[in-house]
Amino acid sequence: MATQLDLEEQEQLDQLKAFWNQYGNLISGLLIVAALAYLGWFGWNWYQRDQGTKAASMYDEFEKAQQAADAERAGRIFSDMKERFPRAAFTGQAGLAAAKLAGEKGQADAARADLAWVAEKAAETEYRTIAKLRLAGQLLDEKKYDEALKQLDGVDAAEFQALAFDRRGDVLTAQGKGEEAKAAYQKAWAAMDAKVDYRRVVEAKLNVLGVDPAASAASGAGSAK
Repeated sequence: MATQLDLEEQEQLDQLKAFWNQYGNLISGLLIVAALAYLGWFGWNWYQRDQGTKAASMYDEFEKAQQAADAERAGRIFSDMKERFPRAAFTGQAGLAAAKLAGEKGQADAARADLAWVAEKAAETEYRTIAKLRLAGQLLDEKKYDEALKQLDGVDAAEFQALAFDRRGDVLTAQGKGEEAKAAYQKAWAAMDAKVDYRRVVEAKLNVLGVDPAASAASGAGSAK
């Protein structure tokens, strides 16, 4: 009986050896890949947390400069954040605030540069979109209409479409393109919730252009029936 068991165990061992000889390298490779993937994931998360903590610390310093209305110092801190933590959410937030402060100080070039960086490189979609809208507004003020429209073309977040249409209407109005401006404002008005106060501003712009959006919407609804 013992001999039979020994033979069965030996046969199992031989099968295991044969299996390992055939698939051992593959299994080892898969285990190594899995281990490296886990270490990479762990390392990346640690790196992200570490970067976020350091960026938060720098943002605290940025806020102090902002509260003191020190545009020069705020600009320097933002420049450091761009270089060291370009993908941190705090950096995009600092960029928007730095641009606002620079604009208030009459530093149009610095404000434009800050907004352009956020619009192109900020990690958060929301910050990129806000930067594009604000940059389009600044370019409109500088009468750089084509550049302003190009910024608005890049706004694809659904929750910002109404504001993008409204700003587009402003640019088209400045260009003297009344009909196109009406169409843009009407899209903005239709896309905004009726409870949003700014919708009345868009409606006023349409009224100036001879359009009653509510009447037009009612007429369109009646025609559709």
